[in-house]
Amino acid sequence: MNKPLILVVEDDPPVRNLITTTLKTNDYRYLSAQNGQTAIIEASSHNPDIILLDLGLPDMDGVAVIRNIRSWSNLPIIVISARSEDNDKIEALDAGADDYLTKPFSVEELLARLRATQRRLSFMSAGMPAASSVFVNGELRVDYAGGCAFLHDKELHLTPIEYKLLCLLSKNVGKVLTHTFITQNIWGRCWDNDVASLRVFMATLRKKLEPEPDSQPYIQTHIGVGYRMIRLD
Repeated sequence: MNKPLILVVEDDPPVRNLITTTLKTNDYRYLSAQNGQTAIIEASSHNPDIILLDLGLPDMDGVAVIRNIRSWSNLPIIVISARSEDNDKIEALDAGADDYLTKPFSVEELLARLRATQRRLSFMSAGMPAASSVFVNGELRVDYAGGCAFLHDKELHLTPIEYKLLCLLSKNVGKVLTHTFITQNIWGRCWDNDVASLRVFMATLRKKLEPEPDSQPYIQTHIGVGYRMIRLD
């Protein structure tokens, strides 16, 4: 597997050096930016595979960087921040971040999350066999080969994790998928933080599939167990 190009957005020199040294030692390619504006320019001009993003930047909040990038790209964004409150995590994930790593962090955990993100990228680029490349359920259509989804013939703007969750649910339509099964397929592991993140991503995905109070429900929550995509006629 080819190592992806990582954009490191961090204004604290010691932390930035730790991350870039770790990436270099493990043969990753990388770019770095010390503020939000530079990060947006680097992301748009170099098209990195993954962004490692600090939220406390000197010129703008990292959440604003996420929203800006999400307006034109679905590239994976892993937040690395000293903000550990649930509200901060939820705001970043709602804005479109794919993962959240709290400082101080271990090098091993950072590398594990990068590997998990690489697996997601490989999964999405591999697509599905042609015979089952399109899934239709009510007004929902998932084009696995094209890597996109539509509701009422309008394309849904999904983050990479939202799209993978949708694929996982649709490939197992009618089945209850446990929290453990989902998190292992999405993040390659099952930690308490992953289950909390899963709830946020499911909520944002559901808002896009069921935008109105009277919308047809597609996802059913089984409290304490997991989630199921409902098969519609």
